[in-house]
Amino acid sequence: MGLLDGKVALITGGARGMGEAHVRLFLEEGAQVVFGDVLDDEGKALAEATGALFVHQDVTGPEDWQRAVGTTVETYGKLDILVNNAGILKFRRIADMTLDEYSRVLDVNLKGTWLGVKSVIEPMKAAGRGSIVNISSVEGFIGAEGMSAYAASKFGVRGVTKAAARELARFKIRVNSVHPGAINTSMVMDPEIAAEVDGEAFLKSMVIKRFAKPVEVSNVVAFLASDRASYCTGSEFTVDGGMLTGAGY
Repeated sequence: MGLLDGKVALITGGARGMGEAHVRLFLEEGAQVVFGDVLDDEGKALAEATGALFVHQDVTGPEDWQRAVGTTVETYGKLDILVNNAGILKFRRIADMTLDEYSRVLDVNLKGTWLGVKSVIEPMKAAGRGSIVNISSVEGFIGAEGMSAYAASKFGVRGVTKAAARELARFKIRVNSVHPGAINTSMVMDPEIAAEVDGEAFLKSMVIKRFAKPVEVSNVVAFLASDRASYCTGSEFTVDGGMLTGAGY
């Protein structure tokens, strides 16, 4: 038996990176999976390789959310799980960052998460229960140079998660956040970041001295999506190799 047998999940930003790992693991654990992304070529290729259903989705647009949720319910009859995974990162110091750059990060990471929560309430109420997993970051606990927009958005995801957990518990909908640290994805390997961050010093500061595989985050996400996490809501789960143990948050 799989951890997610009989469940129907919608995963945003699922075409590559952590999102792809979520899609693959959820399928292995028995879920029916719909995933959205703006990366059409990568999304279609993953759908063909795995059997998951791909929908084009810009998480900043309410109409795209309506289409993604509608497609999920029309295809599988219900919606049990939402993984708000879509996110972007722009390394730029405040003095150098434009308002448009700042706004774009918040639109995708924070507004997109809020729209996701809002969009799945009714189908989850109809299903009688649900689980929403919002992907934040260790940057949702601490700030880093050049990460003002990203940190603001990920701190915000924590707040949305806690408010939603309180609002939706009466409908048996659980809402939790996951906070990855150094994960081996293309987003964190951005050349702009690599040029500005002392990688050797960063690695030495870590308790588990390696970057994580994306699936190591997916394992926690799948647990929270499952009925085994039935008493978890409004909680924050770090997957950071101990990065925050000495951060003093």
